[in-house]
Amino acid sequence: MIDVQLLRAAPEVVERSQRMRGARVELVAEAAAADTERREAIAEFERLRAEQNAFGKRVAAASKDEKPALLAEVKQLSADVKAASERSSAAEARADELLAAIPNIVQDEVPPGGEDDYVVIREVGTRPEFDFEPRDHLALGELLAAIDMARGAKVSGARFYYLRGIGARLELALMQLALDRALAVGFVPLITPTLVKPEIMAGTGFLGEHADEVYRLESEDLYLTGTSEVALAGYHADEIIDVSDGPLRYAGWSTCYRREAGSHGKDTRGIIRVHQFNKLEMFSYIDPADAEAEHLRLVAMQEAMLTDLGLSYRVIDTAAGDLGTSAARKYDVEAWVPTQGAYRELTSTSNCTTFQARRLGIRYRAESGRTAPVATLNGTLATTRWIVALLETHQRADGSVAVPEVLRPYLGGLEVLEPATTK
Repeated sequence: MIDVQLLRAAPEVVERSQRMRGARVELVAEAAAADTERREAIAEFERLRAEQNAFGKRVAAASKDEKPALLAEVKQLSADVKAASERSSAAEARADELLAAIPNIVQDEVPPGGEDDYVVIREVGTRPEFDFEPRDHLALGELLAAIDMARGAKVSGARFYYLRGIGARLELALMQLALDRALAVGFVPLITPTLVKPEIMAGTGFLGEHADEVYRLESEDLYLTGTSEVALAGYHADEIIDVSDGPLRYAGWSTCYRREAGSHGKDTRGIIRVHQFNKLEMFSYIDPADAEAEHLRLVAMQEAMLTDLGLSYRVIDTAAGDLGTSAARKYDVEAWVPTQGAYRELTSTSNCTTFQARRLGIRYRAESGRTAPVATLNGTLATTRWIVALLETHQRADGSVAVPEVLRPYLGGLEVLEPATTK
């Protein structure tokens, strides 16, 4: 949750963030009032409990004749303490509920507005042009016997698919390339659980406004993760970690699941918007003072991948109203998809400041010796959707696809993906 000290000292900062997100500003005053009520209830409980303890000593020291009258007072005081304890617990629960409902504080530089109010930071590369009618990624995938949507739907329903043959190899090549690059700069690889407890899912901020995107196994009270960010954030839950020598960096490889609620009719063709996909996610635990610089490092790694794969892309600064609950700032890197004549998101990277760490109890020891919440950041380095941009960008008239040089070692030296006959 947000820093309660900020709410007390500068509620206008929290209100501004809510306003930028298009979220309910009145929630700030409600949370502040609940916090005041909580502190007053706790203070009253502690006063009565201290009075009870002092009175107990007085009873113990009283004479036999004095005790009967005092014991009646003890009974009333005990009832008062119990009632105060109940009020205190209720006030704490209410304050925690309202504080947890406030999203992370948006950074000052973030553009206000909604999904369409992003700011383009830069465009990189030359958009491909063809002297033939380009095929979309699904047509290419079917020619290459790489993508099978029909059998995916037969087995699992809409928005499921098979990657087969060179399609499966292509995804593994992308993921391995990304992993090698993460390893080269010190990320520790993790193959993460894809089922997590409710407190971990809630702690990362995925059970708020985006809860309808998440699959839940009700009988087990577990959630399927839509990104390994969730399991990576939970890895150090309730721990004090050492970031004095630099951040702890992890690269999580996992299958991801999303319900795609509310996306009926959107991107129904191919593998752009699906229920299951693979992803390699970068995750950093870091001293909050270094978080913004780390954010730019993650973006640079993403851009290097796209550049080396020969993709035209742009980097956007996501508007406040399009940020997730836990993000204070988010950059998306979007590749040009020729048949759509549009940029489509391939990666995103978010600075979650101390928001997730507060909820999950992840701290570091500052120079003062006191513990404080760390900052957490996340960023995608490869995912199934990259295949869309790769196939469409590097296609040839005969339906073959040139393999970017950087991927060839991961495909046994293969330079061209050739059309095949599907059986």
